[in-house]
This record gives sequence, C-alpha cells and structure tokens, in this order.
Amino acid sequence: MRIGELARRSGVSERSLRYYEAQGLLTAQRTSGGHRDYGEWAVDRVVRIQTLYAAGLNSRKIAQLLPCMRDADGRPNEIATPKLVGELTAERDRIDRMIADLIRSRDVLDEVIDSASESATSQPAFTHPHPAR
Repeated sequence: MRIGELARRSGVSERSLRYYEAQGLLTAQRTSGGHRDYGEWAVDRVVRIQTLYAAGLNSRKIAQLLPCMRDADGRPNEIATPKLVGELTAERDRIDRMIADLIRSRDVLDEVIDSASESATSQPAFTHPHPAR
C-alpha cells in the first residue's frame, strides 16, 4: 500500500510516517517509480508505534523495542537483551506510577466535587433584595 493509504488506515499523517521511517521505526519497499510501498503489517506497526509514543517512550527506545514485538503478519520477533528488558520494565513502572498519581488526583477531585455539590444544594437560591414593582 502507498503512504496515503497507510496514513488513512492508521490515522497517522504522512509526515509522521516519513518521520517514523527516518527514525528506523518503519520500513517501506520502493516501487520502480520511487514511491513507498508498505505491506499489510505496517498498519499494526504504526498503531504500536503510536501506542508506545503515547506511553511516553522516545523514538530511540521504540526502535529498540519494535524488533522484539511480533507484528500482525506473524514475523518472528528478535530476542531482547537483558538490558532492554530492564529498561522496558523501568518504563512500565514509570507508567504505573503515573497511573497511580492520576487516580489519586481523580479521587481528590471527586471529594471536592462531592463537597461542592452538597454545599450548592444546601444553600437557598439567591433572591433579589428589592423585588421588582
């Protein structure tokens, strides 16, 4: 598939796809006319790249990680080094801490909302001190 179709199917801009290729995250064959040609596996790969970026990983770390992941086409994965496994475990732990912090923040916000709601419903509605004549 051409880059435009991959962009549509993955929801990622063509510019981002070119960036992924420049970073070594995505590869394409070239047609005789020089156009990029991606296999079906590329849609899954791009979705994984997006997910890893959203998790806070940078392109260098993603480039290390991607060969260890199996794509939708079942391409064999490569063996991860112990160092990479340790780094990825640390990234997962960082994400877990961020999730825990967000849950605590949401719980505090829920308490404030509950308190504000109780206060708002227990107060009488404002009436103008001088009724219209």
